[in-house]
Amino acid sequence: MNLNTVLTAETINLRLKGSTKDEIINELLDILVAAKKVPDRKAAFTAIMDREQKMSTGMKHGIAIPHGKSNTIQDLVACVGVSEKAVDFDALDHIPCRIFIMTLSPVEKTGPHLQFLAEISLLFKSAEKRQEILNAQTPEAIIKILSE
Repeated sequence: MNLNTVLTAETINLRLKGSTKDEIINELLDILVAAKKVPDRKAAFTAIMDREQKMSTGMKHGIAIPHGKSNTIQDLVACVGVSEKAVDFDALDHIPCRIFIMTLSPVEKTGPHLQFLAEISLLFKSAEKRQEILNAQTPEAIIKILSE
C-alpha cells in the first residue's frame, strides 16, 4: 500500500488541541469529515469507539492508531494528527501519545485495513521516524517522512 494514495495535506493536522482520548478522536474525525472522506460522522465515531472499548489503540512509543470499520465507508481512509501535548490514550506501554493515525475502512474489505495497520506499525518502530514526525513543520513533510 502506498501511503501517498491515502494521506493528503488536508488529512494531516500538526496542531491537535485535544487533551483527552475522546477529544483527539473527535478532532481526527473532523479532519476526515472536512476532507469529505467520511460521509456519516456519527457512524464513523461509533465504529472507532466500539473498537476502543474492545482494546485501546494506544500503542507504544507515544503513538495511537484509532481505527474502525463502517458500512458507510467505501474505501480505506486515514488521517494523521500530532499534538504538542502528550495525551493519555491507555497505551500498551503507559506512555502518553503525541502521534495519532486514524483509519476507517469498509466492513467487507479487510485486506487494505490490515495492510495499512501493518505498514504504519512498521514505520513507527524507528525512533528516528517518530522524532521526524514530531519535528515536521508541514503536512507535506509528514507525507515525505511516511513515504520514505
